[in-house]
Amino acid sequence: MAVDIGKLVSGVKERIELDALSGKTIAIDAYNTIYQFLSIIRQPDGTPLMDQKGRVTSHLSGLFYRTMNLLEARVQPVFVFDGIPSALKQRTIEARMRRRNEAKRQWSEALEKGMIEEARTHAMASTRINKEIVESSKELLGFMGIPWIQAPSEGEAQSARMTKDGVAYASASQDYDSFLLGATTVIRNLTISGKRKLPGRNVYVNVSIEQARTGDLLKSLEIDQRMLIMLGALIGTDFNAGVEKVGPMTALKIVRTHKTPEAVSSYVSQKYGMDIGDELASVMELFENPETAGISHQEMESMAKKARPDKQGVLRFMCDEHGFSRERMAKHADRLVELRNGPSQKGINKWL
Repeated sequence: MAVDIGKLVSGVKERIELDALSGKTIAIDAYNTIYQFLSIIRQPDGTPLMDQKGRVTSHLSGLFYRTMNLLEARVQPVFVFDGIPSALKQRTIEARMRRRNEAKRQWSEALEKGMIEEARTHAMASTRINKEIVESSKELLGFMGIPWIQAPSEGEAQSARMTKDGVAYASASQDYDSFLLGATTVIRNLTISGKRKLPGRNVYVNVSIEQARTGDLLKSLEIDQRMLIMLGALIGTDFNAGVEKVGPMTALKIVRTHKTPEAVSSYVSQKYGMDIGDELASVMELFENPETAGISHQEMESMAKKARPDKQGVLRFMCDEHGFSRERMAKHADRLVELRNGPSQKGINKWL
C-alpha cells in the first residue's frame, strides 16, 4: 500500500471548499480517482453499476458527475494516467491482486449467506482496474473535452512534477506518496467529498476536501525532502515493505537523528538486524528521480484548446452505449458545452 504518513500530515492539512480552487489547474491521479469511484459507487450488495452488456459503469458515472462539479466551480482538471510500473512495484501489484481475489471470494460467500452489509465491504475491497475501464475513462474524458495525459510510469509522479514545473497548482490523490514525490501542493478528497457511509457500520461522516503543502510539512517535521523519502522507506511504500514495527513517529526520530541514507542504514542494521542499504538506495532513486515527462505551458495551452466538448459524443457514449438516462444526460451535456465553450472559458495558462 502507499506510504502511511497521515498522522504526520494532519498538522499541516487544511479543510477547504471547492470554490477555493476556482481558476486553478489540478493534476488528478486518474487511476487513484477511478479506483475510488469503482469502490464507492455500488449497489447495496456490492454489485457495481453495469450496462446492458454487463460492462461496469460505476467509474463512468463518477467521472462524469464529479468532473461536472469541478467545472461548475471553475476548476480545470487534467487527468493523469499511469504508464508502465517500475520493477520494484511488481511485488506490491501481485500482493494487491491476491488480496482482491480473496476479497472477491469473501464477497461471494457473504452474498450466499445473505450478509448484505458485509458483502458490500468485501466487494469494495475486491475493486480492480482493467484495460477496458481505463480506455472507457479516456474516451469519456475526450467527449467531455477534459484534457488527460499518459504518464510514462507513475501517474502520481507525473502529477507531482507538473506542480513543480508550475503547469498545475496541485496534485490530487488519496495517497500520501505525492509528498515524497515533492508535489508542491497536495489535494485529497477532491472527487469524493460529501457524506459517506463507513464500511460495515450504519454511520455516515462528512468527507471534506483537504489541502496541504509539502514545504509546510517539511518545516513542521524539521526535516528535508530526502529525509522525508527515507522516513517513508522505513515505514514502507509501494516499492518496499519497510522495517517491521517502525511507524511514522519512530521513523521520524530515526531520520532526524541519523540524517543520511548511510547512517540510517547502519542504524537499522544494528537496531533491527536488517540490511536495507540497497533497498533504501533504490527507493530513494525512484522518489527523487521518477520517470516523468516534461510538459511546457505552451503544450498545456495547446492541449486545452484541442480538448473541446462533444455533446452528441457524450450522449452516444453514455446513453446509447452504456444505458444512462438520455433525458438526464442531455441536460448535463448542455451545461457541459456551456461551461467549456462559454465566454468564461479560458486558456489553461490562465488557470495556473
